[in-house]
Amino acid sequence: MEYNNPSEIVKNLDFGNDAKSKIINGVEKLSEAVSSTLGASGKCVIYEDALGKPVVTKDGVTVANSVVLMDPVENIGATLIKEAAQKTVKEAGDGTTTSTVLAHSILRECLDSEGLTVREIKDGVESAKEKVLKYLDSSKIKVTNKMLDSVASISVNNDAELGGIISEAYKKVGKDGIVLMEESDTEKTYVDIIDGVEFDSGLKSQHLVTDVEKNKVELNNPAVLIIGSPVANIRKIQNVLEHVIKNNLSLLIVADLEQQPLSALVMNKVKGNIKVNIVDPPGFGPTKQDTLNDLATITGATLISEELGDDLDLIDPSCLGFAEKAVTDQNNTVVTVFGMPEEVEERIATVKNKIKNEKNPFIKTKLEQRLAMLSGAVGIIKVGANSKVELKEKKDRVEDAIHAVKAALKEGIVSGAGVALHNAADELKSDKAEEILYRAIKEPYKKILDNAGIKYGPFMGKGQGINVITGKSCNLIKEGIIDPVLVTKTALINAVSVALTIISANCIISNVRVNESSK
Repeated sequence: MEYNNPSEIVKNLDFGNDAKSKIINGVEKLSEAVSSTLGASGKCVIYEDALGKPVVTKDGVTVANSVVLMDPVENIGATLIKEAAQKTVKEAGDGTTTSTVLAHSILRECLDSEGLTVREIKDGVESAKEKVLKYLDSSKIKVTNKMLDSVASISVNNDAELGGIISEAYKKVGKDGIVLMEESDTEKTYVDIIDGVEFDSGLKSQHLVTDVEKNKVELNNPAVLIIGSPVANIRKIQNVLEHVIKNNLSLLIVADLEQQPLSALVMNKVKGNIKVNIVDPPGFGPTKQDTLNDLATITGATLISEELGDDLDLIDPSCLGFAEKAVTDQNNTVVTVFGMPEEVEERIATVKNKIKNEKNPFIKTKLEQRLAMLSGAVGIIKVGANSKVELKEKKDRVEDAIHAVKAALKEGIVSGAGVALHNAADELKSDKAEEILYRAIKEPYKKILDNAGIKYGPFMGKGQGINVITGKSCNLIKEGIIDPVLVTKTALINAVSVALTIISANCIISNVRVNESSK
């Protein structure tokens, strides 16, 4: 039997306990695969990619993304947990394995609870979640340079040498700098510091993506066009487009393009006619023109704006600036340049003076963002390895560590190895419904011990836990076993969300697989 209309695909319906049982089976299969990577003694996972090649990784979200289950309802359960992990990595950059373990344990505790309605369970878990988040915020401490080594090393599976390289990059670029990752030309891994800026303009269209796996747009040696006024049609920038196509250049457009020119450029990019990326202008309100001028100064472009009396019909290749590289992800764009012009120092001095005299807190924040953009450097971690398999696994770990350090610098750190959550469970008061979450959030610590072959025993007190490398109890923060609080909080929030969504379901509608419909 064949179906041409997607709405005519045969569906299978599962209800009540049968539906939840299959969902749980899928969740447990995914969790078992992913949770084996958790902690310093976590194991690697080998999976077969779409081309049949073996891939080795210890990255939780990579493991999760590789799992597709045969049973459609089980696969729905696994996919829902994957979404929690993916959302965690998108928001915090790390914590995917913790998110998966938490979602599974919360779901199991919810379904095992007796004498409570679904509404009571949901209210209790949500209430407990808010208490845990407040507890984590009250327990966090500010990151020092010494702690950066520990955060990075833990995130790269306790590889002190690799962790040291990553923390070195952050120390060199400073608190306003950016750290990126590229493949090395050799087997060595090292840090390269270059000039560049980051601003908060993210991906405009999925069709512009050049790196599908990382969901990023990367342009090498792009020309840069910066326009401060809305662009209504493609004719306004036609001269520039013809120039870059003729000279085989890639083009970064920083402008507010209306639908017609945006659609035309995306279509031509998809067809391979032009290498282009489009991002919205950074800045807001009274600082927008200044921020665009900053970017123009850094790239050597000429800012074109009708507010300044410019005619958009006169845009030509002489307006272009140039960059060494431009990388855009979901939230930000990083532009690296061949060297900062001398005028940048003058602009930095001007912005600092404005910050000193500004009374409006909102404007002051925007000025501080301008200063960060002008002052920032970019650290490039060049990752090398002896084989492609090793390189892929190493890059996964480095990317996790980059995001973990960034998260730690942003909000601070708490005791690692799942101990911060365990402390919260022990110290917070609860009723029967809230206790569901408190039992569940002890699971990451238990799993880390289990992966190390250490038996879980009586807990030792706030900030105390087992160093699974030595097998001895210690003060985890003093020992350098720490987690970014942003990662822990984000993992918890997303795990609670997906677990409560699943327990609310009473009917699962899935597509009948081809081999099932032919029976």
